[in-house]
Amino acid sequence: MVLRQLSVLYLAAASSFCVAIVLSQHPTLNSAAKTGAHFAGEKSAEAAVALNNYVLKPGWSWTTSEAGDLTHRAEVAMNPPPVHVAQKPAPVRPVQLARRETPKLAKPVAAPQRVATIAPPKLRPPIVESTPPEIPALPGKSQEVASAAPPKLTLVPQAALPAPPPPSVENTPPARVAAAPSPEELVRVTQRLKDSLTSEMLEHFALFLYVSKADHGPLAQRMYVFQKQASGDLTMLYNWPVSTGREQIEYNPAGVKLPSFTPAGYYQLDPGRMYSHYRSVQWDQPMPYAMFFNWENRGYMTGLAIHGAAGEDIGLLGTRASAGCIRLAPENARVLFSLIRENYKGLVPKFAYDRRTATMANDGMMLHDSDGRLQLAQGYKVLVFVEDYGGENVVAALF
Repeated sequence: MVLRQLSVLYLAAASSFCVAIVLSQHPTLNSAAKTGAHFAGEKSAEAAVALNNYVLKPGWSWTTSEAGDLTHRAEVAMNPPPVHVAQKPAPVRPVQLARRETPKLAKPVAAPQRVATIAPPKLRPPIVESTPPEIPALPGKSQEVASAAPPKLTLVPQAALPAPPPPSVENTPPARVAAAPSPEELVRVTQRLKDSLTSEMLEHFALFLYVSKADHGPLAQRMYVFQKQASGDLTMLYNWPVSTGREQIEYNPAGVKLPSFTPAGYYQLDPGRMYSHYRSVQWDQPMPYAMFFNWENRGYMTGLAIHGAAGEDIGLLGTRASAGCIRLAPENARVLFSLIRENYKGLVPKFAYDRRTATMANDGMMLHDSDGRLQLAQGYKVLVFVEDYGGENVVAALF
């Protein structure tokens, strides 16, 4: 840019210089200017003299001085002395040149400044090394996860403990599991079963299994086995702790979401599905002495059954701990299994069936023909009644 400006100034100076020389020193043009008054008059001569005095001579002097000044500036630009550049009181044009030259002179100065600004990142490694206090934030999160995991992991070992020792499952107090109902409670559950049975049920069934799926209460999580006498009265044969469903939606070992509910209602036993040795397909768990319900729900025969507990599940008896089935202690399941198969085969009423939903009734409604006669089929004369009642004193609970 400096060379280009110098070239333009040189060309302008040279042009003015040539014009000045030609007009001031050429004899013909000078004489023409002097004699022009004879042909153009006095005014033409005065114009020529004014042009020479006010244009050509000042232009020549300015050009020679400006050219010398520009030459001097070019030398300074090519070899910039720092003192002259800083102290040069340049006019408007030199200020512009100084501003444009400043970046060139500042580049070597800017380099150390950039190095100075880049230096701090080089000093950051020790800062990063001093930031490990922030890194424990990640272990902190993992510690929170680890702290949440132990309860899940510790439940299994606690569940594996036998029922008698105090450190059993939190929701399974050993005293509640081991404690037998009082005589007053037995009278209450017997009366409650009688009140819930219809005359057709009392007439056509001979063994009644009353199961409380309640989470708490003196009768909660127990099975009461009643035998009908010839007089029609009910005699209690057994009362055992059980485990009913966990009452939630959860994932089985295969990762399939399934319900673990034990639905309340009346059920019969399926004569075609009685197994002394069986294993659950959905939950991959053993089901010794399995007796399945004869209940179709939405077109499918359900997998609900009464069976013996196994392994760690034995210690959970007395709590809601199953996937929906009714679990018993293995020896109690064997006793009930043998009792039913050997003594209670016969004709039993059919439960009503809704063809629209392909669901068998579990509310106690039985199937009758057009004449009102009860429909019967071969099976086991055993009626299972499940309800969510723990035997609490409702009047006392209100206060």
